Amino acid sequence: MKFVEWMDELPFVVKVIFCLPLLDITWGIYRIVKGTELKNNGLLIIGILWIILGWNILWIIDIVTTTAMGKPILTDAL
Repeated sequence: MKFVEWMDELPFVVKVIFCLPLLDITWGIYRIVKGTELKNNGLLIIGILWIILGWNILWIIDIVTTTAMGKPILTDAL
């Protein structure tokens, strides 16, 4: 899917910016789209939870793992 490919090819700085509060919803949407594309219910559920809880604390996890690994945690198939 084009959205998943586009997100995967973003520059590192943009990926980190998308981890900031309120912008982190982008990674939740990414997880939902990728979970739907791969027919992976685990990734789909994590994406939904990330949108609901991401503004509170999960954005911190995304920013730390993106800085350390180059992409947020739990964005690959489970």
